[in-house]
Order: sequence, then C-alpha cells, then structure tokens
Amino acid sequence: MAHRERGRPRNAPAAGRAGRRGRGVRARGAGSAPGRARRIAGALAPLLWLGPALVLIASVVLWPVVEMVRTSLLAVSSSGLTVGFRGGRNYADLFAQPDLPGVLLRTVLWVVGVVAVTIALALPLVQLLDARFPGRRVVRWALIVPWAASVLMSALIWRWMLNDAYGVVNRVLMDVGLLDRPVNWLADPAWAFAWMMAVAVFVSLPFTTFVLLAGLQSISADVYEAARVDGAGAVRTYVAVTLPLLRPALLVAAIINVINVFNSFPIIWAMTQGGPGHATDTTTTFMYKVAFLDQHVGESAALAVVNFALVLTMVTLYLRAVGRREAFR
Repeated sequence: MAHRERGRPRNAPAAGRAGRRGRGVRARGAGSAPGRARRIAGALAPLLWLGPALVLIASVVLWPVVEMVRTSLLAVSSSGLTVGFRGGRNYADLFAQPDLPGVLLRTVLWVVGVVAVTIALALPLVQLLDARFPGRRVVRWALIVPWAASVLMSALIWRWMLNDAYGVVNRVLMDVGLLDRPVNWLADPAWAFAWMMAVAVFVSLPFTTFVLLAGLQSISADVYEAARVDGAGAVRTYVAVTLPLLRPALLVAAIINVINVFNSFPIIWAMTQGGPGHATDTTTTFMYKVAFLDQHVGESAALAVVNFALVLTMVTLYLRAVGRREAFR
C-alpha cells in the first residue's frame, strides 16, 4: 500500500509531460499550414458570391469615374489621342468660360424645379390611381406611355406641337382666345426653358407616380382604421399618416429623379440644342458643345467631374435634410 502511494508521485510528472506533449501537438496542428489554409479559404468564401457584383461595380461605376478624372487632367485631341498633360489648366479654362455661371445656375433651377413639380403632381395623382373607379386599369396603362416611349421622340413631338406655324399648342390657345397670333415659344429663352421643364415633368411623372403608388399600397389598412377611430379627418389622416409612411418611397423617387433630370440631354438638345447661344444650356448640353463643337475634350471632362460633384452634393444635401427632419421628429 505504501509502495503504491510512493509510486504515484513518480508517475504523475510523466503523465503531465505526456499530456503537455499531446496539447502541444494539437496546438501545432491548429497552427499548421493546412489549418491556416482552411481558415483563409473560409474567410475568402464570401468573395465567390460577392465577386461578380464587385467586378460589375468596378467596371461600370468606378472605372469610368477614374477615366473621367484622368481625362480631365490631360490634353486630348478631337480624335481621342492624348497629346500631353495639362494638370489643372483644363479646370482653369473651364471656370474662365463666361457662360459657365449661367449654365450652372440654370442646371440647379432645372433639377430643383422639375423634381419638385413632378413630386407635387404625383402625390394627388397617386391618390386618384389608388381609388376604385371604372377604367382605373386603362388610366394606369395610359400613364405608362410617356415613360415607356423614347424621350427623344417625346421631345421632338413637343417641339412640333410648339411650332409657331403649324403647332397645335398655338392653334388651341388661339381658338380659346388666349392668343391673338402664333408665338414662337422656343425662340424666347425664358419660354423655351419653361416648356422644356414642362416636357421633363411630363416624362418623369409616370415613374414617380408608380413608385409612390407602390409605397401607398404597402401601407396597411389597419393604420387608416386606427386613424378613423381616433377621429382624424381626411386631411389630418393624409398629413399625419400617409405622408410619413410614404417617406421611403418619396426618398427613392426624389433621388432617382435628381440623377435622371440632372443628366437629361435628349429633351434640351432635341428642342433647342441649348440655344439661342447658350441661353438654355445645362451642364450636359454645354459639356457636349465644349467637347464636340469647341474640340476641347479635356475641358469637357473637367466639366463632367464638376457635374458629377454637383450631383453628389445635391443628393447628399437632400439626404442630410431628410435625416435632420427625422431626428427632429
């Protein structure tokens, strides 16, 4: 008995050493090359799913932006050949253009005016299309037509309608007694710009309406029932229930419209080509004239960078304003 008790302490260190050796082997196995390879493979596995989207974003979004910025620093011939490095001189020449301040101001007016009027008209139109009435489906289909049609063809049709010799707009206004003689609407810069904004609203309204209609139909009927139980009238329900719950759809519609209207080229070019002179130009048509009429490709690329920065600035300001309003509420 005493011999066994004395033998235990002599055997314990050996067992401890064996246990430590086993743990050391397992620890070395965990840090071995196959183990590290498995961990790296597990970390990189999501790239198999994200890879195609990342490649698409890099090739469609990031690479054109990089090329745009790079071109704005180069001297490029009209045939597209790089003939030297200009650095910031393209930007200096651009901001020395006497017509640029008016173009920038007109662009901001164009975007803010078209988007604001489009949303203001879409809100009551959404309420109409959400109501039940005979022929509602036909009205919805008819509303899609201006959006589904070619923007260029819509602009050309409106240009013909506004013609002072045979346009239907002058004929209708004279028939109802609002005009005593035909007016050449597109020859006057103020009237031409107003009519172009009207055409832009006409083209943008269907998309905005259907985005808001989808948002309106996603609102649960229980919310309106609760508002009626609380005694809220139609106006109070619309202000306190409908508009707040429509905010996500309004945000999407506003941002997409800002981007589309900012870069709208066919309407302006088809109706006035930015004329007379540069009186109805926005940044997109002015950019085209600088590149292809004045043959200053690098300067046009510099304007493209400025245009891109303006779009980001307007969208950021809008998002921050919405965020502040949410925080205040």
